[in-house]
Amino acid sequence: MSTATLDSATARVEEAVDALLAAFDPKKVDNITFRGARFDHGLAWVHFPEGHGGLGVRPDLNRLVEERLRKAGAAAQDPATFFIALAGPTIVTHGSEEVKKRFLRPMFTGEDKWCQLFSEPGAGSDFAGLGTKAVRDGDEWVVNGQKVWNTLAHLADWGMLVTRTDPDAPKHKGMTYFALDMKSAGVEVRPLRQITGEAEFNEVYMTDARVPDAHRIGEVGEGWRVALTTLMNERSAIGGGGGGNARRRGPIDEAIRIWNEIPAGQRNTAHKDVLMQLFCKSEALRLTNMRGAQAAKAGNPGPEGSIAKLMLAEFNKRVTEFSVELMGAEGMVGYDFTFRRPDTLSVDGGDGGVRHSFLRVRANSIEGGTSEIMRNILGEQVLGLPGEPRLDKDLPWSKVPRS
Repeated sequence: MSTATLDSATARVEEAVDALLAAFDPKKVDNITFRGARFDHGLAWVHFPEGHGGLGVRPDLNRLVEERLRKAGAAAQDPATFFIALAGPTIVTHGSEEVKKRFLRPMFTGEDKWCQLFSEPGAGSDFAGLGTKAVRDGDEWVVNGQKVWNTLAHLADWGMLVTRTDPDAPKHKGMTYFALDMKSAGVEVRPLRQITGEAEFNEVYMTDARVPDAHRIGEVGEGWRVALTTLMNERSAIGGGGGGNARRRGPIDEAIRIWNEIPAGQRNTAHKDVLMQLFCKSEALRLTNMRGAQAAKAGNPGPEGSIAKLMLAEFNKRVTEFSVELMGAEGMVGYDFTFRRPDTLSVDGGDGGVRHSFLRVRANSIEGGTSEIMRNILGEQVLGLPGEPRLDKDLPWSKVPRS
């Protein structure tokens, strides 16, 4: 199609892709070099500002970029760099120019891997109740505390860290957001073994760890507002799953494969009815995600991400349970529970297939916000229902009772 027939934004993206592919053949250069060139051409996140990996155009055009580059032979994004979908929008929205220049490009190329340091043992679903303390010392902050359920923290170079910097302010007001060097002194990462046998999750201890103020993201005391950008993008990323991919529908494909392998004379018609119901729900979720992506007009998602995240968490549990049920006694054997620390996200089942997925999706209703919290968000912020009583909302964090 001639660029003359395209709208100006689409034409601009097409021209940038043409220029990138003319200068760099993804089949002939290494992936880091190609992704760096892609960033420099404004094709990392096209809705980001120019000079920071974008072109300042509509976010739905990212799909066009992905389709063209994959067709040209570019590699898919490494799942271990999943957190660029969270850290990138947060930094470009709230970071200083220096922070954007320091972190965005190596984040996108995969030279710097990131993790998320939000939840704490005493403040999981109540994120604003966190107690990891950061005290200013000149041009640095001294951090002490513990984070938990930190996915791939053992591989990360940097962590998205939210701390308590003013314990005398109400709990939503006294938080500050930093980029933490995971290899710096005073930072210790310990594995958390999961039901799958893996230690994809971790707990992170910070003991007098020092963070330069130059690595602060957003203003002091504005950590809650900055973190909301991360959380909304996380829910959108998790909720999107594979939903926008016309060729891959996620766990329902595995259920269909198992059904097709059952000899015709041994198939249970009741199971077939359940499979069709699950397929319809899967399609509804996939098409809803596609519609939400196409309707997006800004870089940071709205409440749709929370809807999709809740639906996907509950659906994944149901469909993997059904898949194991179809397998019968075979579903109880053939899985290796040996302790291991994965080098990428393990959400797709890997060699464990549906047996692994059945165990791993238990985490879907916890990670990125529990299903209970998602229901509260949707009830209060989308449906406009009255909020639950919060007696500690205006109290200084230091005076909030704790167990």
